Amino acid sequence: MVGTPKPYGVATSPARFVGLYDGRMPIPRKLLLADEDVALDIHPHWVFFAESVALLVLGILLGVGAIAIGALKDSPSGFAKALSWLAVAVIAAGAVWTLIRYMKWVTTNFVVTSHRILHRYGVFAKAGVEIPIDRVMNVNFAQSVGERMLGAGNLLIESGGEDGQQTFTDIRKPQEVQKLILSESTRTMRAATNAIVGSSTDVATQLEKLEGLMKRGALSTEEFAAQKAKLLGP
Repeated sequence: MVGTPKPYGVATSPARFVGLYDGRMPIPRKLLLADEDVALDIHPHWVFFAESVALLVLGILLGVGAIAIGALKDSPSGFAKALSWLAVAVIAAGAVWTLIRYMKWVTTNFVVTSHRILHRYGVFAKAGVEIPIDRVMNVNFAQSVGERMLGAGNLLIESGGEDGQQTFTDIRKPQEVQKLILSESTRTMRAATNAIVGSSTDVATQLEKLEGLMKRGALSTEEFAAQKAKLLGP
């Protein structure tokens, strides 16, 4: 039975937000499950535009230089004119590149929900990565000195399954996102474990399900052993 979708961008608990949901061009609702909560939906950090904007600024500086040289007495007019045309070409290239980057930026989403991690990108043709939240085994973040000052960085997510490791770049506030993902993964794992242990099925079936969680990376070996001891008793 299909339930009513929850309000978009609203998590079950406000504590699961990290203040990063920006709401601009969010992931389409049709891609969400009926019982799925969105805890995070962000576009890349603005450093995504660094190279294209740098080219645009270079063109502007060249233009200013051409005007300054042209204003000098006895300055070679041919050089100033050539520099002006170069500035126009660089500014045009920078503007086009920035527009293309913006189109990519606004159609790139990094989403954390109660069920999975989604990374979708592509202006026309779409591609992406999907990681079930209960298969997340480890989340690491990396920041250079400059990225730390700007609040950007990369995430490396290790998960059980064929993909193994996935790296996501230009993530805003990666340390906070790391905490959120680990919190969601732990919450989901505990809920699944409690559901199994608290079920009315026989002990053998419960152990089989717990072993399945362990193989998928949702339970560590120590956690499996602890739950096994609890089920088997003294």
